[in-house]
Amino acid sequence: MKRIDTALEDCFIIEPKLFKDKRGYFFETFNQKSFNKIAGIDTKFVQDNESFSTKGVLRGLHYQIGDFAQAKLVRVICGKVWDVAVDIRKHSKTFGQYISVELSEENKKQLFVPRGFAHGFIVLSDTAIFSYKCDNFYDKSSERGIAYNDSKLNIDWQLPQNEFIVSEKDVILPKFENATLW
Repeated sequence: MKRIDTALEDCFIIEPKLFKDKRGYFFETFNQKSFNKIAGIDTKFVQDNESFSTKGVLRGLHYQIGDFAQAKLVRVICGKVWDVAVDIRKHSKTFGQYISVELSEENKKQLFVPRGFAHGFIVLSDTAIFSYKCDNFYDKSSERGIAYNDSKLNIDWQLPQNEFIVSEKDVILPKFENATLW
């Protein structure tokens, strides 16, 4: 497995080592010892989640605060998404900045989203199965978010806005300047 640093401190991409032959392929989707070694941190994941979505579904930008803040390791099992992480740590030198990366069943890339980041994705393929590991348990009362279309962030979601399918919950999320930040 290989670590690729991004422009945001502590947020990085993982490219797994793929073993291919005429039968197909094999790779480790996760190995705690290898992950901690390349990450340089001692993160222990405690919860796995999976979602199925159709083209244009935009989920985000979500995060948890306080004792239930979560770091996430995200990947796509089937399909293709445009994945976004926003640094919401007030004292970070990259506060208010975001990175985006295509995650797909073809490239097998994973993105580590540390605590103190908002996260979201939009589905670019007809369907997608999205999987993520969390280092803390979900707590509804700690859930927060930022509007996906905030003009301050100016995120390029790769699809025309008229193709977005957004939940009622995500449509009413606050703008960055009004969100509860780290």
